[in-house]
Amino acid sequence: MVPTSFCSLQSSNVSSTPSISPLSISSLASSSSSSSSSSSSCSSLYLRPSSLFSTRLRSSHVFGDLHLKRSPEFKVKCAAGEQLKVMISGAPASGKGTQCELIVQKFGLVHISTGDILRAEISAGTEIGNKAKEFMNSGRLVPDEIVTAMVTTRLSGEDATEKGWLLDGFPRTLLQAESLQKLQIKPDIYLILDVPDEILIDRCVGRRLDPETGKIYHLKYFPPETEEIKGRLVTRPDDTEEKVKQRLEIYKRNAEAIAPVYSSITKKIDGSSPKEEIFEEISSLLSQIQKEKATKLGKSTLGLKSTSTQDSWRGIPTRLNNIPHSREIRKYFYDDVLEGTKRAVKDGRTRLKVEINIPELNPEMDVYRIGTLMELIRTIALSFADDGKRVKVCIQGSMGEGALSGMPLQLAGTRKILEYMDWGEYGALGTFVKIGSIGAKEVDEQDDMFILVAPQNAVGNCIIDDMKAMTDAAGDRPVILVNPRLKDLPGSSGIMQTMGRDKRLEYAASFQICYFFRLLYYAGTQYPIMGALRMSHPYGYELYKRVDEPSGKERYVLLTKYPTRPSTDDINDAFQGKERNAEKKSSGIWGFLSGIF
Repeated sequence: MVPTSFCSLQSSNVSSTPSISPLSISSLASSSSSSSSSSSSCSSLYLRPSSLFSTRLRSSHVFGDLHLKRSPEFKVKCAAGEQLKVMISGAPASGKGTQCELIVQKFGLVHISTGDILRAEISAGTEIGNKAKEFMNSGRLVPDEIVTAMVTTRLSGEDATEKGWLLDGFPRTLLQAESLQKLQIKPDIYLILDVPDEILIDRCVGRRLDPETGKIYHLKYFPPETEEIKGRLVTRPDDTEEKVKQRLEIYKRNAEAIAPVYSSITKKIDGSSPKEEIFEEISSLLSQIQKEKATKLGKSTLGLKSTSTQDSWRGIPTRLNNIPHSREIRKYFYDDVLEGTKRAVKDGRTRLKVEINIPELNPEMDVYRIGTLMELIRTIALSFADDGKRVKVCIQGSMGEGALSGMPLQLAGTRKILEYMDWGEYGALGTFVKIGSIGAKEVDEQDDMFILVAPQNAVGNCIIDDMKAMTDAAGDRPVILVNPRLKDLPGSSGIMQTMGRDKRLEYAASFQICYFFRLLYYAGTQYPIMGALRMSHPYGYELYKRVDEPSGKERYVLLTKYPTRPSTDDINDAFQGKERNAEKKSSGIWGFLSGIF
């Protein structure tokens, strides 16, 4: 039997933390009939989506406990010497968050920030976390000893030692720096983003709050719509120039104290330049360090080529039947979706579609998975906002009247989820990111692009007319559909809607796929995973087969590539090692599956 059923996955129990398999194009091993249920445990990578300036994002979704224990004989493990170890520092609003994301995407480092660690430790109820909570609840700063213990524990994680690490904004004080030195934790480079005070102050103090609506404006980047609104705007207590200057003074004082510790490896970067130029300089510095490390090990990296057309694509994560997925797995897919989407927008595409069906992003069988989908939406929105785009995230509203009013179950409450999510300390929500509905009236002149969250038809109601009105009003501005379901459904009378059906289907098909990922199973089953089909703009479709290894682990190997979306028969033939016969007609169950695929 051949894996051809492209169906959704139900929840399954978590047996271990998923790991990531590197991309391989080696000869195929025979596939077994079940996914292995065991894997070596590893620390999770803290979720770090894109940011607006140095925005920090927190989860609005419960993902399980993360335990970081410190033993009396604690000692940070170090890799063989080939992995990068980077520290980065910068004042508030220096753009440090943006550069951290770019560094992680290119070099695959584990991003570590004290804010993420504190929240994880407190949430997990560990001894260190409880101590930190006591200080925070009483309004006191968490002592250096506790923060340093958390950071050093995180640095000893398996993922950090295997991949290298990026320490974000730590150490902040001389005592913290000296503690790391005593533990022999030394970075390869200490990056400082240097931005003039006037720019930093302008980014922080230009915000204003409308006390009546709670809406946040920025005098330069997002001014109020009317004079009436402008007249009632107030400045938040922390956004005054005096408070911002105080924070900058504290940062400078601490930075000056730390400077001698890392003076020999410090590289100061002009943070007022465009972010692309800043990253180009940082990338050059880190690449040079990588080459020097490889040369010392006798493993020159010169001449090596990526096994994939996408340099940052490192293979399909494994253990995808185990949910909830780890932070690392979720972030892995968020970044993959984001890269394909941003390339498509950069290429001038304006009608785009993301289709990703992994267990953690499938609310069809488990509505609680909608929280993970909202995390993906937030990642995409904040990344474009970070580029200066004003993004409107659109949630389908109630359709129909009377007994027919309502919305699909998977979308119920999603707008509230988005509104209550943490969009960062710099007020992205309400300034660069807004939340709206689907329809022409939602298109405002200041909007640069639109993200539509899982738009779908419901029995008796069709969302396509509202979508078309909206895209017509948007003109050449990008509209991105994330996991749409736009097939025709029965009307209120119980029969299929026919009037205008061809035009509706034609409109739904006008959106170009910029990212596609779907797991493959045996027909009629949801287990085991047999492979996966992936596409990321502007590259073609890649067909992978899951294989078990003698060690009990698994990996995905590339079978073949397609310039366009393959049919079910194409996939059948590839798994059986056959050449595609263009004249072959599908029949039976395969023909049915081919038709719906």
